[in-house]
Amino acid sequence: MSAISLRDVWVEYGEQIVLERVNLQIAAGTFLSVVGPSGAGKSTFLRLILGQEGPSRGAILIDGKPLPDEPGPDRGVVFQRYSVFPHLTVLGNVLIAFEFAGSPLLSRLTGAARRAAIAESEKLIEEVGLTQHRDKYPSALSGGMQQRLAIAQAVARKPRALLLDEPFGALDPGTRAQMHQLIRALWRDCGMTVIMVTHDLKEAFNLGTRLIAFDKLRRDPQAPGRFGATVTYDLDLTRDGPVPVLGFLKPLTAQQEPNHLQGELP
Repeated sequence: MSAISLRDVWVEYGEQIVLERVNLQIAAGTFLSVVGPSGAGKSTFLRLILGQEGPSRGAILIDGKPLPDEPGPDRGVVFQRYSVFPHLTVLGNVLIAFEFAGSPLLSRLTGAARRAAIAESEKLIEEVGLTQHRDKYPSALSGGMQQRLAIAQAVARKPRALLLDEPFGALDPGTRAQMHQLIRALWRDCGMTVIMVTHDLKEAFNLGTRLIAFDKLRRDPQAPGRFGATVTYDLDLTRDGPVPVLGFLKPLTAQQEPNHLQGELP
Protein backbone atom coordinates (compact mmCIF):
# COMPACT_ATOMS: atom_id res chain seq x y z
CA MET A 1 0.00 0.00 0.00
CA SER A 2 1.08 3.56 -0.59
CA ALA A 3 0.29 6.90 1.07
CA ILE A 4 0.28 9.83 -1.36
CA SER A 5 0.63 13.50 -0.48
CA LEU A 6 0.19 16.56 -2.70
CA ARG A 7 1.45 19.84 -1.26
CA ASP A 8 0.37 23.11 -2.88
CA VAL A 9 0.52 21.56 -6.35
CA TRP A 10 0.07 23.74 -9.44
CA VAL A 11 0.08 22.71 -13.11
CA GLU A 12 0.58 25.47 -15.66
CA TYR A 13 1.08 25.39 -19.43
CA GLY A 14 2.37 28.81 -20.35
CA GLU A 15 -0.35 31.25 -19.33
CA GLN A 16 -2.95 28.52 -18.85
CA ILE A 17 -3.42 27.28 -15.29
CA VAL A 18 -4.93 23.77 -15.16
CA LEU A 19 -4.60 22.97 -11.44
CA GLU A 20 -3.93 25.31 -8.54
CA ARG A 21 -3.41 24.98 -4.79
CA VAL A 22 -4.05 21.24 -4.66
CA ASN A 23 -3.39 20.00 -1.12
CA LEU A 24 -4.36 16.40 -0.56
CA GLN A 25 -3.46 13.50 1.70
CA ILE A 26 -4.42 10.04 0.41
CA ALA A 27 -4.08 7.33 3.04
CA ALA A 28 -2.69 3.93 2.07
CA GLY A 29 -5.42 1.51 1.03
CA THR A 30 -7.91 4.22 0.04
CA PHE A 31 -10.19 3.75 -2.95
CA LEU A 32 -10.38 7.34 -4.16
CA SER A 33 -13.00 8.35 -6.72
CA VAL A 34 -12.24 11.53 -8.66
CA VAL A 35 -15.08 13.41 -10.38
CA GLY A 36 -15.65 16.81 -11.92
CA PRO A 37 -16.66 18.49 -15.19
CA SER A 38 -14.69 18.04 -18.39
CA GLY A 39 -11.59 20.19 -18.44
CA ALA A 40 -11.29 20.32 -14.64
CA GLY A 41 -7.88 18.65 -14.57
CA LYS A 42 -8.88 15.14 -13.48
CA SER A 43 -6.70 13.35 -16.03
CA THR A 44 -3.89 15.82 -15.37
CA PHE A 45 -4.12 14.92 -11.68
CA LEU A 46 -3.84 11.23 -12.59
CA ARG A 47 -0.83 11.86 -14.84
CA LEU A 48 0.88 13.66 -11.94
CA ILE A 49 0.46 10.60 -9.70
CA LEU A 50 1.59 8.29 -12.49
CA GLY A 51 4.70 10.39 -13.08
CA GLN A 52 3.98 11.19 -16.73
CA GLU A 53 4.40 14.86 -15.93
CA GLY A 54 5.52 16.91 -12.96
CA PRO A 55 3.92 19.84 -11.16
CA SER A 56 4.87 23.39 -12.13
CA ARG A 57 4.96 24.22 -8.43
CA GLY A 58 4.57 22.24 -5.24
CA ALA A 59 5.55 18.70 -4.33
CA ILE A 60 4.15 15.16 -4.60
CA LEU A 61 5.28 12.53 -2.11
CA ILE A 62 4.75 8.77 -1.93
CA ASP A 63 5.31 7.33 1.54
CA GLY A 64 7.08 10.55 2.49
CA LYS A 65 9.55 10.44 -0.42
CA PRO A 66 9.50 12.61 -3.56
CA LEU A 67 7.64 11.05 -6.47
CA PRO A 68 10.07 9.69 -9.12
CA ASP A 69 10.31 11.71 -12.32
CA GLU A 70 8.87 8.93 -14.48
CA PRO A 71 6.35 6.08 -14.20
CA GLY A 72 7.48 2.98 -12.32
CA PRO A 73 6.24 -0.52 -11.42
CA ASP A 74 4.92 0.77 -8.08
CA ARG A 75 2.08 2.48 -10.00
CA GLY A 76 -0.16 0.51 -12.35
CA VAL A 77 -2.57 2.21 -14.75
CA VAL A 78 -5.65 1.21 -16.74
CA PHE A 79 -7.09 3.53 -19.39
CA GLN A 80 -10.54 3.70 -20.95
CA ARG A 81 -9.04 2.57 -24.25
CA TYR A 82 -7.93 -1.04 -23.91
CA SER A 83 -4.17 -0.77 -23.45
CA VAL A 84 -2.98 -4.31 -24.20
CA PHE A 85 -0.45 -5.63 -26.72
CA PRO A 86 -2.39 -6.82 -29.80
CA HIS A 87 0.40 -9.17 -30.94
CA LEU A 88 0.46 -11.11 -27.64
CA THR A 89 -1.98 -13.68 -26.32
CA VAL A 90 -3.81 -13.27 -23.02
CA LEU A 91 -1.04 -15.19 -21.29
CA GLY A 92 1.63 -13.23 -23.12
CA ASN A 93 0.11 -9.89 -22.11
CA VAL A 94 0.28 -10.78 -18.43
CA LEU A 95 3.57 -12.64 -18.63
CA ILE A 96 5.37 -9.70 -20.21
CA ALA A 97 4.95 -7.69 -17.00
CA PHE A 98 7.11 -10.27 -15.23
CA GLU A 99 9.56 -10.41 -18.14
CA PHE A 100 10.04 -6.63 -18.16
CA ALA A 101 10.83 -6.78 -14.44
CA GLY A 102 13.08 -9.86 -14.57
CA SER A 103 14.91 -9.05 -17.80
CA PRO A 104 14.73 -5.31 -18.59
CA LEU A 105 17.00 -5.53 -21.65
CA LEU A 106 15.73 -8.67 -23.38
CA SER A 107 12.22 -8.87 -21.86
CA ARG A 108 12.61 -12.63 -21.87
CA LEU A 109 12.78 -15.09 -18.99
CA THR A 110 14.08 -18.64 -19.24
CA GLY A 111 14.15 -21.81 -17.17
CA ALA A 112 12.76 -21.81 -13.65
CA ALA A 113 12.17 -18.04 -13.65
CA ARG A 114 9.94 -18.32 -16.71
CA ARG A 115 7.99 -21.26 -15.29
CA ALA A 116 7.38 -19.35 -12.06
CA ALA A 117 6.26 -16.28 -14.01
CA ILE A 118 3.86 -18.36 -16.12
CA ALA A 119 2.38 -19.88 -12.96
CA GLU A 120 1.84 -16.40 -11.48
CA SER A 121 0.35 -15.17 -14.75
CA GLU A 122 -2.07 -18.08 -15.00
CA LYS A 123 -3.19 -17.52 -11.42
CA LEU A 124 -3.96 -13.88 -12.20
CA ILE A 125 -5.72 -14.81 -15.45
CA GLU A 126 -7.93 -17.13 -13.43
CA GLU A 127 -8.74 -14.34 -10.97
CA VAL A 128 -10.00 -12.09 -13.77
CA GLY A 129 -12.01 -14.92 -15.34
CA LEU A 130 -10.03 -15.41 -18.55
CA THR A 131 -8.68 -18.94 -18.09
CA GLN A 132 -10.66 -20.31 -21.04
CA HIS A 133 -9.23 -17.55 -23.24
CA ARG A 134 -5.60 -18.01 -22.18
CA ASP A 135 -4.25 -18.52 -25.71
CA LYS A 136 -6.45 -16.01 -27.55
CA TYR A 137 -5.29 -12.68 -28.94
CA PRO A 138 -7.01 -9.40 -27.90
CA SER A 139 -8.77 -9.14 -31.27
CA ALA A 140 -10.73 -12.29 -30.35
CA LEU A 141 -11.90 -10.86 -27.01
CA SER A 142 -14.90 -8.69 -26.18
CA GLY A 143 -14.41 -5.20 -24.79
CA GLY A 144 -15.04 -6.37 -21.25
CA MET A 145 -12.55 -9.21 -21.64
CA GLN A 146 -9.90 -6.85 -22.97
CA GLN A 147 -10.41 -4.56 -19.99
CA ARG A 148 -10.12 -7.54 -17.64
CA LEU A 149 -6.84 -8.35 -19.37
CA ALA A 150 -5.64 -4.74 -19.01
CA ILE A 151 -6.40 -4.86 -15.28
CA ALA A 152 -4.58 -8.19 -14.89
CA GLN A 153 -1.58 -6.72 -16.70
CA ALA A 154 -1.63 -3.60 -14.48
CA VAL A 155 -1.73 -5.51 -11.17
CA ALA A 156 0.67 -8.31 -12.19
CA ARG A 157 3.65 -6.72 -10.44
CA LYS A 158 1.58 -5.87 -7.35
CA PRO A 159 1.79 -2.07 -7.61
CA ARG A 160 1.31 -0.03 -4.47
CA ALA A 161 -1.09 2.27 -6.32
CA LEU A 162 -3.49 1.46 -9.16
CA LEU A 163 -4.65 4.38 -11.33
CA LEU A 164 -7.86 4.05 -13.35
CA ASP A 165 -8.71 6.65 -16.01
CA GLU A 166 -12.40 6.11 -16.80
CA PRO A 167 -11.73 2.38 -17.25
CA PHE A 168 -15.37 1.30 -17.57
CA GLY A 169 -16.77 4.18 -19.63
CA ALA A 170 -16.97 2.23 -22.89
CA LEU A 171 -18.59 -0.90 -21.42
CA ASP A 172 -22.25 -1.89 -21.43
CA PRO A 173 -24.09 -1.82 -18.06
CA GLY A 174 -23.93 -5.58 -17.46
CA THR A 175 -20.23 -5.83 -18.23
CA ARG A 176 -19.56 -2.71 -16.17
CA ALA A 177 -21.24 -4.29 -13.13
CA GLN A 178 -19.01 -7.37 -13.52
CA MET A 179 -15.93 -5.14 -13.75
CA HIS A 180 -16.98 -3.33 -10.58
CA GLN A 181 -17.06 -6.63 -8.71
CA LEU A 182 -13.65 -7.56 -10.13
CA ILE A 183 -11.88 -4.32 -9.27
CA ARG A 184 -13.40 -4.24 -5.79
CA ALA A 185 -12.17 -7.79 -5.11
CA LEU A 186 -8.67 -7.03 -6.43
CA TRP A 187 -8.47 -3.85 -4.34
CA ARG A 188 -9.53 -5.75 -1.22
CA ASP A 189 -7.28 -8.75 -1.80
CA CYS A 190 -4.16 -6.86 -2.96
CA GLY A 191 -4.44 -4.00 -0.46
CA MET A 192 -3.63 -1.36 -3.08
CA THR A 193 -4.35 2.34 -3.06
CA VAL A 194 -6.74 2.92 -5.97
CA ILE A 195 -7.37 6.29 -7.65
CA MET A 196 -10.20 6.21 -10.21
CA VAL A 197 -11.26 9.06 -12.49
CA THR A 198 -14.87 8.73 -13.63
CA HIS A 199 -17.77 10.80 -14.97
CA ASP A 200 -20.29 8.34 -13.49
CA LEU A 201 -21.32 9.58 -10.04
CA LYS A 202 -23.11 6.32 -9.19
CA GLU A 203 -19.93 4.40 -10.00
CA ALA A 204 -17.87 6.84 -7.94
CA PHE A 205 -20.07 6.40 -4.87
CA ASN A 206 -20.47 2.63 -5.23
CA LEU A 207 -16.76 1.85 -5.51
CA GLY A 208 -14.98 4.55 -3.56
CA THR A 209 -14.21 4.87 0.13
CA ARG A 210 -13.54 8.56 -0.53
CA LEU A 211 -14.63 10.96 -3.26
CA ILE A 212 -13.10 14.25 -4.34
CA ALA A 213 -14.42 16.71 -6.93
CA PHE A 214 -12.29 19.05 -9.02
CA ASP A 215 -13.65 22.35 -10.28
CA LYS A 216 -12.71 26.00 -10.61
CA LEU A 217 -13.50 28.28 -7.68
CA ARG A 218 -13.03 31.39 -9.79
CA ARG A 219 -13.59 32.12 -13.47
CA ASP A 220 -12.65 34.98 -15.74
CA PRO A 221 -14.78 35.07 -18.93
CA GLN A 222 -12.12 37.21 -20.61
CA ALA A 223 -9.31 34.80 -19.74
CA PRO A 224 -10.57 31.19 -19.31
CA GLY A 225 -7.08 29.92 -18.48
CA ARG A 226 -6.40 32.52 -15.81
CA PHE A 227 -7.57 30.30 -12.93
CA GLY A 228 -7.12 26.58 -12.39
CA ALA A 229 -9.22 23.86 -10.80
CA THR A 230 -8.73 22.55 -7.30
CA VAL A 231 -10.43 20.14 -4.91
CA THR A 232 -13.84 21.63 -4.12
CA TYR A 233 -15.50 18.67 -2.37
CA ASP A 234 -13.97 15.90 -0.27
CA LEU A 235 -16.39 13.20 0.88
CA ASP A 236 -15.74 10.28 3.22
CA LEU A 237 -17.67 7.26 1.90
CA THR A 238 -16.52 4.79 4.54
CA ARG A 239 -19.16 2.13 4.91
CA ASP A 240 -19.45 1.57 8.64
CA GLY A 241 -23.17 0.88 8.45
CA PRO A 242 -26.01 0.20 6.01
CA VAL A 243 -25.87 3.83 4.83
CA PRO A 244 -22.57 5.52 3.85
CA VAL A 245 -21.43 8.26 6.19
CA LEU A 246 -20.80 11.39 4.16
CA GLY A 247 -18.45 13.93 5.63
CA PHE A 248 -17.69 16.74 3.22
CA LEU A 249 -15.91 20.02 2.85
CA LYS A 250 -18.04 22.75 1.29
CA PRO A 251 -16.35 24.61 -1.56
CA LEU A 252 -14.58 27.79 -0.58
CA THR A 253 -15.89 31.10 -1.82
CA ALA A 254 -13.67 34.08 -2.43
CA GLN A 255 -14.90 35.59 0.85
CA GLN A 256 -13.97 32.43 2.76
CA GLU A 257 -10.43 32.20 1.41
CA PRO A 258 -7.60 33.15 3.72
CA ASN A 259 -6.48 36.74 3.24
CA HIS A 260 -3.16 35.76 1.71
CA LEU A 261 -4.97 33.73 -1.00
CA GLN A 262 -7.42 36.42 -2.04
CA GLY A 263 -6.90 38.70 -4.99
CA GLU A 264 -4.87 38.09 -8.09
CA LEU A 265 -2.90 34.90 -8.49
CA PRO A 266 0.85 35.14 -8.85
